[in-house]
Amino acid sequence: MLYNFRNDYSEGAHNNILEALLKSNLEQENGYGLDSHCKEAERLIKNKINNNDADIHFVSGGTQANLIIISSILRSYESVICASTGHINVHETGAIEATGHKINIMESDDGKISVEGIKKILDEHADEHMVKPRLVFISNSTELGTIYKKEELKEISEFCKANDLYLHLDGARLGSALASRENDLTLEDITNLVDVFYIGGTKNGALLGEAIVINNKELKTNFRYNIKQKGGMLAKGRLLGVQFVELFKEDLFFEVARHANLMAYKISDELEHLGCEFLTKPVSNQVFPILDNELIEKLSEDYGFNIERKINDNKSAIRLVTSWATEEDAVDEFICNFKKLYK
Repeated sequence: MLYNFRNDYSEGAHNNILEALLKSNLEQENGYGLDSHCKEAERLIKNKINNNDADIHFVSGGTQANLIIISSILRSYESVICASTGHINVHETGAIEATGHKINIMESDDGKISVEGIKKILDEHADEHMVKPRLVFISNSTELGTIYKKEELKEISEFCKANDLYLHLDGARLGSALASRENDLTLEDITNLVDVFYIGGTKNGALLGEAIVINNKELKTNFRYNIKQKGGMLAKGRLLGVQFVELFKEDLFFEVARHANLMAYKISDELEHLGCEFLTKPVSNQVFPILDNELIEKLSEDYGFNIERKINDNKSAIRLVTSWATEEDAVDEFICNFKKLYK
């Protein structure tokens, strides 16, 4: 059987979460996220971000979180600015467009948005004959495994505020970003710099679930109506609350993210030592080595991974993703087999 490095949600959930779900299983609770577990998870997250004024909402997945957030913010003629590699542009089957909103694309080699790119799009949309860019969408970590440093996010935040733009951060892999060996951001920094973001559980040890955090008071009113309309309000919302309590009551959210990153670093450091080049610098749990196509074909006989990009006729960049549950023995075996094949 192939060992899977395709994604960070192949496994189920951390044992602490499964045990907590079982322990709370026969409790009778209110529905739709109004239960005691969701309320406790809200309290814990507000404490972690150091913002008691934030509104917290739990939904099942990242695509759902993005379309609920973006559709609730934008008027019918307003658009969202996104990197060309961004999840809402590439991997959400037109979910944002299906809500009636155009995505303005900024070309990006590293998956990140820049102030220069935002300004260029604003300059190109100068009158009422075009959509009006109103929201900037970023991911941390990005689809190419890169992360935003504090100064980068601060610069984007300040530009958005000065130009009447909202800033939304997709945090599907926020755990990995914050646990990166190059990170200098905290959850509190993010709360202070973006209008709305979400904390990803699905790709960080939970069975499913994302926690939407609304910091901007303007975006809070009637948000639950949009959750319900978009099919995001679970009758058994308790299932999400239980999981986020486990992730944040101690340090589990960061503990599992650190493990995923360490497994990725073990792979990337060894490959770099062998002389491999990378599509982007490895700093999170996604690694993009550039390899000969012949080697990729041989590796695919024993391992599952995605081909990210064709580099030329002879080489491609593959994507290796580690998770909270990636076994170190499997990583060691991969490295050993890679060394035998690499020339």
